[in-house]
Amino acid sequence: MKQKWIYGCLIGGSLVALTACGNGQGAGEEIELVYVAWDSEIASTNVISQVLEEAGYDVVMTQVEQGPMWSSVATGDADGFVAAWLPNDMAAHYEEYADQMVELGPNLEGAITGLAVPTYMENVNSIEDLTPDVIDAITGIDGGAGVMTATEQVITEYDLDIELTASSDAIMTASLGEHYQNEDPIVITAWQPHWMFNTYELKFLDDPKGLYEAEGEIRTMVREGLEEEMPEAYKILDQFYWEPDDMNEVMLEISQEEVEPEQAATNWIEQNRDKVDEWLEGTK
Repeated sequence: MKQKWIYGCLIGGSLVALTACGNGQGAGEEIELVYVAWDSEIASTNVISQVLEEAGYDVVMTQVEQGPMWSSVATGDADGFVAAWLPNDMAAHYEEYADQMVELGPNLEGAITGLAVPTYMENVNSIEDLTPDVIDAITGIDGGAGVMTATEQVITEYDLDIELTASSDAIMTASLGEHYQNEDPIVITAWQPHWMFNTYELKFLDDPKGLYEAEGEIRTMVREGLEEEMPEAYKILDQFYWEPDDMNEVMLEISQEEVEPEQAATNWIEQNRDKVDEWLEGTK
């Protein structure tokens, strides 16, 4: 089931449509952004949604799985997303749908995926060290994630006698927290940026066979026709770019300080006005 959030503003104590409060060229127009339920994408989508709101748009955020995220933009049912982990993590969806949408380039660079363990597992430094006497399963996220597909290949290519358990971002990080507290062994599918690297002392395992991407990026994808129909929104999405530390700030506030995603995004925007103004440049 889809969950949707529509941003608006308060006037006279009542929530009203942005037609009443937006001063940008997009005042009153609705734009829908889709995203997956990863902490990283919750952070980025909330931030860019509030920036689009500032430009006068009614922003609908729709949480979906990876497949529908890509297909909905390809068909024009949704307007875009800022959550394309490439070149490897979402490679299958990119190959299937990229030629049916517009690629705006990276909004974040320096992303890393792989297997990670707590640093207290001193004798485990490489994927080759993952023997049954060390660990019997890798704790993963949702089965459709590219890091899960890559990990299945890793298990085969390294001839590992361990299982891969699918769960979710939230379940995986909760399990990590429980194991970490007791200094129990755990291996997780991991990616950076992610708040867990700021909260726990973790290390990526060496990958001698190079099956995980050395470094990737997160790209922005939008539907065909968006530039002509919503030029201001298109420009903002095209100019959206931030650093891993920026994303981590928002994720940490949500996960560790239990701040609502919308408020965490607002806080980050207030503290990074110069960067946000660059995204809005040429649109007011």
